Amino acid sequence: MMNEIVVDVLVIGAGPAGLAAAIAAKKEGVSNLVVLEREDAPGGILRQCIHNGFGLHRFKEELTGPEYAQKDIDTAMEMGIDIRTGTTVLSVDGDKRVTCVSKARGFEVYRAGAVVLAMGCRERPRGALGTPGSRCAGIYSAGTAQKYVNLMGYMPGREVVILGSGDIGLIMARRMTLQGAKVKACVELMPYSSGLNRNIVQCLNDYDIPLYLSHTVVDIEGRERLTGVTVARVDENRMPIPGTEIHFDCDTLLLSVGLIPENELTQQCGVQMCAATSGAVVDDTLETSVPGVFACGNVLHVHDLVDFVSEESFKAGRAAARYAMGRTAKTQKTVAVQDGAGVRGVVPQKIAMTDEMQVNLMFRPANVYENKYITLYADGRAVHSVKKRILTPGEMVNLPLADAVCRQLWDANVLTVAVTDTKEA
Repeated sequence: MMNEIVVDVLVIGAGPAGLAAAIAAKKEGVSNLVVLEREDAPGGILRQCIHNGFGLHRFKEELTGPEYAQKDIDTAMEMGIDIRTGTTVLSVDGDKRVTCVSKARGFEVYRAGAVVLAMGCRERPRGALGTPGSRCAGIYSAGTAQKYVNLMGYMPGREVVILGSGDIGLIMARRMTLQGAKVKACVELMPYSSGLNRNIVQCLNDYDIPLYLSHTVVDIEGRERLTGVTVARVDENRMPIPGTEIHFDCDTLLLSVGLIPENELTQQCGVQMCAATSGAVVDDTLETSVPGVFACGNVLHVHDLVDFVSEESFKAGRAAARYAMGRTAKTQKTVAVQDGAGVRGVVPQKIAMTDEMQVNLMFRPANVYENKYITLYADGRAVHSVKKRILTPGEMVNLPLADAVCRQLWDANVLTVAVTDTKEA
């Protein structure tokens, strides 16, 4: 049997989530710490996000993606954190045994005191959409096009239509325009954009790129290379309405139709999963249903801002370090957290009642709402309400709970977060 490499904390992924978790674990006092990253350099998706807008919450300055990532990379290097790039993790089991392979070290098995899952997410492909038409060249996910343009210096095409209004798609509408392409339309199935409002303004409106809400692509044309797409309006059931078709001549179709957390390893480990987020079920320390296994960042739930990814991952790294060192606070009881009206994918799904609890609930609204309240119920009794001027599915909602609110939760069994018309607490 192969010798196991024993580590206190093992982090899978060296993107913004993994780097933040590793830095926090190191600061907490863990010395035997390893980060595994399948790419040849740390930084994750931020390496190809050369636009600005990162770091406003965390660093109070506007940074590009590489600049944001480099701050954490530099900190990790200064702290002597062992980041092993070019390493693909093959499996994780419930005993926190991690197998991986790399060119530099071959096949390895790690035994960890605690594991932090920080694998990020991937884009939903064309095959998941069921869009009719030929399988010609010229169809890319928005992130792939971003990598071609920003890292490799290739232009995917010159006449572009974008399906979906996720943030990467919106940003690529601007990027392709700046590179000389003609972006003819951004087409969104839903009656609202799935991206940040600032990206709609800065990437579409500022460049006179039309946004077709409640529309979708119904036909893809072209034999060798894409020659055009047909777009149609959809009804309330998201079915195309005959007679509403619009044709666009184009050589490129970019897909910005959602992100999927990379949770194959999570499921392999036996972790309980959440259908609403496609990530793990976690408590307020970001610990999963498997003791000593933590999850954070986009592998847990897809975020809108990397600043929030880092904040969440610092918490996961600290908790993993405390678990590995046997310093976890004693849990008195666990309270379930569930989605109420107007709420989709609240995280965490459990709160471990301890003397050191610090709770921040995050979720996405199920629709666009104006002048509503976010209300927290404990066994049906309203204990906290916060007014929000605007709520949209494209932006995460953060609901931090003060100590006074947390004290009201000790006798509860189920907490419900809901969008309400009035202040109820």
